[in-house]
Amino acid sequence: MSTVSEQRAIQQHAGRDFASVDELERALRSEKYVTERGLATTLYLTLRLRKPLLLEGEAGVGKTEIAKTLAAILETPLIRLQCYEGLDASSAIYEWDYPRQMLYLRTIEATGGQDVEQARRNLFGEEFLLKRPLLQAIDIAHDRSPVLLIDEVDRADQELEAFLLELLSDFQVTVPELGTIRAEHVPIVILTSNRTREIHDALKRRCLYYWIDFPTFEKEFRILAAKVPEAPERLAREICGFTQGLREVDLFKPPGMAETLDWAQALLALGTRELHDTVVDETLGVILKYQEDVDRVRGDVAARLVARAARVAAG
Repeated sequence: MSTVSEQRAIQQHAGRDFASVDELERALRSEKYVTERGLATTLYLTLRLRKPLLLEGEAGVGKTEIAKTLAAILETPLIRLQCYEGLDASSAIYEWDYPRQMLYLRTIEATGGQDVEQARRNLFGEEFLLKRPLLQAIDIAHDRSPVLLIDEVDRADQELEAFLLELLSDFQVTVPELGTIRAEHVPIVILTSNRTREIHDALKRRCLYYWIDFPTFEKEFRILAAKVPEAPERLAREICGFTQGLREVDLFKPPGMAETLDWAQALLALGTRELHDTVVDETLGVILKYQEDVDRVRGDVAARLVARAARVAAG
């Protein structure tokens, strides 16, 4: 629960920059987002300088959650562009509503309501423009800066980065039929990358940068206590001790914070009060997503990690 003073600070700064890193940290805590000082400082500079922020790190460490949390504490819309291989400009920026355009033309031709030239000019008005995430982010309809999340930009083709350069440099998009559309309220831009490939230098130069690593034991415990407060303290410490140990095993995909939270909720749903070998072996599929990893951990490795987690929890 956030204090009354924290709630007042959040209301005071909704939709605006925070006056200090400390105020931003308090607002993040009020939304149960636990962060280190370095990330809070980088987020503060992102808001103050209106510079895009590129977050890199393993999957599940909380990169996407940062954008969601910022949108919540600033009480502003969150606009998300989920990147994938083959994502093109029409899907990311805009396209024309071809079926509606054809229906409009046929209606005009059938009724004779307008001359043909006027009808063709109307075809490329905003009524028929489908605004995709990048264009939505600079829409003049916004009364405050939205948060634009460009998620997993490393999964998109490199050609998409060229489309982003104009947006991130001048926060404008050129639609040939309508002209250049500029943002009245510059969006707060968060890009995330799992570093499956390197992002081009031209894009990186336009951004602030922060690497989010797997959390330490203490940070993971604080996050778990904030997100799953119903978990008994001993069980929460055992869970964090176990997942910390898992990340030291040679796995194809070590578990992130997201898997830790899922596992805690799964164990609570099973009525588990403390870790033991059987329940761990039965629930490995919650925290490990590859059968090779499950096979490597199940049995002796899991038993060793359970014993280690018990020692950690006991202090």
